[in-house]
Amino acid sequence: MASLEVQELHFPNLNIPIKIDKILTVTPAGDIPTNFGDTLYLSNLDDTIGARVFTPTVYFYQSNDSISTCKSSAVKILSDALAKVLVAYYPLSGRLRETANGKLEVFFGPNQGALMVEAHTNVSLSELGDLAVPNPAWLPLIYRFPSEEHFQVLNMPLVIAQVTSFGCGGFSLGLRLCHCICDGFGAMQFLQSWAATAKSGRLVANPEPCWDREFFTPRNPPVVKYPHTEFMRIDDESTLTTTLWNSKLVQKCYRISRNFQTKLKLLAQPINTLPYTTFDSMAAHIWRSWVKALNVKPLNYQLRLTFSANVRPKLKNPPLKTGFYGNVVCVACAVSSVDKLINGCFSETIRLVSKARVGISEEYLRSTVDYLEVDRPKRLEFGGKLTITQWTRFSMYESADFGWGRPVYAGPIDLTPTPQVCVLLPDGESGVTGTMVVCICLPEVAANKFTELLCLSSSEIGGDDE
Repeated sequence: MASLEVQELHFPNLNIPIKIDKILTVTPAGDIPTNFGDTLYLSNLDDTIGARVFTPTVYFYQSNDSISTCKSSAVKILSDALAKVLVAYYPLSGRLRETANGKLEVFFGPNQGALMVEAHTNVSLSELGDLAVPNPAWLPLIYRFPSEEHFQVLNMPLVIAQVTSFGCGGFSLGLRLCHCICDGFGAMQFLQSWAATAKSGRLVANPEPCWDREFFTPRNPPVVKYPHTEFMRIDDESTLTTTLWNSKLVQKCYRISRNFQTKLKLLAQPINTLPYTTFDSMAAHIWRSWVKALNVKPLNYQLRLTFSANVRPKLKNPPLKTGFYGNVVCVACAVSSVDKLINGCFSETIRLVSKARVGISEEYLRSTVDYLEVDRPKRLEFGGKLTITQWTRFSMYESADFGWGRPVYAGPIDLTPTPQVCVLLPDGESGVTGTMVVCICLPEVAANKFTELLCLSSSEIGGDDE
């Protein structure tokens, strides 16, 4: 067991009583280039079924004697800065609605803007335990409307922020951003602008935000050059989905050392070809461990591993404008039988992940846009699928310094509603050491087996019988 290199992290069961003190609407602090009744186009990448969600994150800040962090001060600083930033990021002050064909667009009308919620609790930050991993008990730190429907995005504020002061003087910023407006890199760009504006007291928008969603207008006629297995509906004739959705789920988190990641990558490193990435090796190892722990049957069933790939660097003809903050991701998809994942060698699994990642190109993105124009999925497909989300790419801690220093935690809250999603997070305590935190939801009966498999030594992983 690689106990020092793979460390299971624990979080306490908590009850955080929250009192909402005030709810404010934040509108742009200056003129914006729209009028009531105007609309903005959203691309097919913005309007996939998977993007019709709010991405909730939370940021914790310790009390700082040199800077006033009282609740009213924090709320005013954040609200004033948000109002300034909404001038540059004015689409975030609008709302989403469906057009006649069901496609989403941004529209502008009266009584819109972002939402800022002021709250407090008598609990201290020290009572929350280890602030290194997401904790479902933090859900009260994110504001939801009392009558809000699950996955509701229509007629909702596109930025919802809640500042909660703690009894110790520290506070949290709970943030919900609509994924239709920005992907992870776009969200970091917006967050960084908001934080820099809060620190300087004036609008800082560098790079200058670019909307330009028409960049991804479908071709006429559409040209779909790939099968797009990532979107296909697959009849789940395996035990996987039933096991996951009919079981008691637990959230498990692990700190993975840089040394373990490096050893894993070297196990299957090809000779005289493009090198595998840390993501390739970690995704392959997690996928195999997950399938084995869940004891998926039958062995000939085809499973999918999906993950988002940032296509910005591959757009050359023409290149994407600097400052674009919309969705520029494709869903990469690796496919393998249960048998090969369980009984095959690790090098073959990592090859499949790498091939799926490298296969995402400019033409693949254009084909995705056209595929969604022709056959837009109406529901998320979970059949035979594990999705890995790579938050280690995002500068969450660096981007969220509003003047009170880096947050002690920056990231998601609760993974239990999505038992077929694994999240790779940057480790806030590690600085630049390169450790990551792996978070995943599992049936309680499979959790110990998954932990055992994830912690295997490199020699055990590399063999045909893991």
